[in-house]
Parts: sequence; C-alpha cells; structure tokens
Amino acid sequence: MLQLQYIKEHTEEIIERLKIKNVQNVEERIAEIISLDEQRRALQQKADAVKAEQNSIAKQIGVLFKQGKRDEAETLKVRTVDLKTQEKELSEQQTAVDTDLNAKLISLPNAPHITVPKGKSEADNVVVAEFGTKPNLPEDALPHWDLCAKYDIVDFELGNKITGAGFPVYKGKGARLQRALIDFFLDEATKAGFVEIMPPLMVNEASGLGTGQLPDKEGQMYAIPLDGFYMIPTAEVPITNIYRNVILTPDQFPIKHAGYSECFRREAGSYGKDVRGLNRLHEFSKVEIVVIEHPDRSYDTLEEMKKHVGGLLDKLGLPYHILKLCGGDISFTSAMTFDFEVWSAAQQKWLEVSSVSNFETFQANRMKLRFKDTDGKMRLAHTLNGSALALPRIVAALLENNQTPDGIAMPKCLQPYLGFDIIN
Repeated sequence: MLQLQYIKEHTEEIIERLKIKNVQNVEERIAEIISLDEQRRALQQKADAVKAEQNSIAKQIGVLFKQGKRDEAETLKVRTVDLKTQEKELSEQQTAVDTDLNAKLISLPNAPHITVPKGKSEADNVVVAEFGTKPNLPEDALPHWDLCAKYDIVDFELGNKITGAGFPVYKGKGARLQRALIDFFLDEATKAGFVEIMPPLMVNEASGLGTGQLPDKEGQMYAIPLDGFYMIPTAEVPITNIYRNVILTPDQFPIKHAGYSECFRREAGSYGKDVRGLNRLHEFSKVEIVVIEHPDRSYDTLEEMKKHVGGLLDKLGLPYHILKLCGGDISFTSAMTFDFEVWSAAQQKWLEVSSVSNFETFQANRMKLRFKDTDGKMRLAHTLNGSALALPRIVAALLENNQTPDGIAMPKCLQPYLGFDIIN
C-alpha cells in the first residue's frame, strides 16, 4: 500500500509513476484519496472540538453543583446529551470515510520505479542480458511431456485422475529429480547467507493482505472459507509475514530467508495458454528467497539477488536471458521486477522460471514492518523476493535440452543429490 503522506506530498510524481503501470483514471483516483483524507481530517477536527466542549462542560457542571447552582448545571447537562449525539454521528461518518479511504488505498497498485520501461504487455519487456548457448537438438527431439511418458517420470493423466489438470504425479527418477533440485537450491541459498524457513502452506487473511495477494482481484488464490485460510501461491507470503507488525533496528539488515514450499495457483484466465506438460500447473514446488532491507540499500540487494539466481542457472547449464518488466507486465505489488527465462530447446521457446522483485515500502506499509533509524525516526523497511527457483519449467528445460539417444543427461551439480547421472 502506498503511503498516504507520500501521495499527498508527491502527488504529480505518483501519478506519473502509476501511469507507467497503465493505471486507469489515475488522476481521479488520487484526487479521491486526497479528498477523503481532507474529509477525515475535517471530521476529526469537529470530533476533537466536541470532545473539548464536553470536557469543559463536565468541569463547569462540577463547579456549578458545588456552588449550588443546580438549574444552571442541569441546563449544561442537556447540552452534553446533544454533544454525545453529535459525537456518535461524527464517529459514524469517520468510520465510513476511513473505510472508503482504506479501500481506495488498498486497491491502488505500487508505483513502479521511474526507470521501469513503459509498455502494455509482456511483448514490451526489455531483454537486458543473455547467457549460455542454445543446444542444437536433432529434428526428432521430443518435448518434455513426451519424455516424461517415455521414461515414466511424470504422470499427468494420473494426476488428473487423483485431483485434476495441473496436479501431476512425479514418479521414480522424476520424484528424485524434484527432491534433488529442492535440496540443491536450498544448499546454494544457505551458502549465500540465507536462513532456511519451512513455512505453513496456508495463511490467514491478514497475511494475504500484508503481501498484497488480497484482495484477490484475479482469482488466483485457493480459498478455504470455513477456516478463513488461503493456500499459498508462493513462500513469499508466509515468510515475509514473519515480520508483520515488527519493529527492527538498522543493525538487523539485511534479513535473508530462503524457503521451499509447494505453491498453489488457480491460474484463472490462463486456460489454453501454454498449458501442456509442466508449463503451467496449479500445484508446483519452488524455493523462494526473501530479503528485508534498509531502503538505502534495497536496489543493490536486488542486483545481488539477480546474481544468485543467474548463478543457479549457470550451474545447471541452462541458457537464459533476463528481462526488465515493463509497466504493463509488472505485478500489482512490485516497484521493479526482473524475470529470468530459460530456453526450452524442443519447444523452441523461452520459459519463465524466476521473478526477482523490489517492493520498496509497499508491503511493509501494509504489514507495518518498520525500523527505528539511527536518528530515532520510525521508517518503513523495504521488502524483496525472488524465485530461486521454481521447479516445473526448470525440469522441462533440463529434460528437453539434455536429451540424448541414450537418455537424459543430468547436470553435474545435481548428480551428488540424485545418485545417478542419466535418466534412461
């Protein structure tokens, strides 16, 4: 959630930055927020005046009773009844204005960093770097869904039987590959100074609100209404919410966590779009990295997180490129995002495997995640996160890019975790 005070003090800047995200009617929306804040302040002033008069009258009544001036005291008591009615009406008006103001603030996306490129969709994202060499596969190379069937390592039909589409069953060496990747990613994160967290797979509404998944505008969350819980779409949600309503000190920065979890996404609106095989699932495994950082250093930390993700892909031997997301493709909560996409040789396409983002104070403001600076001033921290990495498309690229006549060769970095060097 954007800070109200910042919106008021930097109105034109916020409007211009939100225009990068193609926010509709942004001038009107910001004007409504400022107007509601003015109404709230005016009502508060009236309420304060009423309370002050009540306190004054209460003192006068006491004095009048002591002086034996009962009639004058009773007259003032009648006035207090009127003041209490006014106080109740003002309180109701304040509640209505506060509710409206908060709803409008929560519905406003994060303002992107001024360097985020303008654009309408993913077609306008900017490739900022490319690494590795695309493999040359024979013409009869198979896509990963056929390789999964050939070597009996992922069963999509069985998952459909047990649950539904988008919930595959990993078998044999396919299951072992999943565990190997999770352990590899977590070990690399630990080496990089991230403290491992194993979070719950369900969160409450306050947690969903804190990191910006709620209100769920796109219908992506799996809800459990009876208990008021939500299945997590990423470990970012529970891990970042560890610090909801927490006050830190500057010496605690950076706080670095990594966590493996299953992730659950309804993927509403994506049916028919790249859904074959492992390309788009409703449940998948992912290792997430989360950093709580001092505002002065968060963009340096964003670069460090990018290097960490790139290092994982280098060790896996996967060709990849890095995209700086444009305003039309960046998420609701992000101020700046870089996507990592690996080359899938048999499909002849790029597959997204990681998003690394800086949310600046947006999530911290929702969560009341603050720190007391060296001058004693209370400030909001910056939050960042990234996939390091999401497994399904990594597995897809590994299977397709490393297929040989004898089987699928496994990267050397995974072999100690796997106990084998080839799937055959």
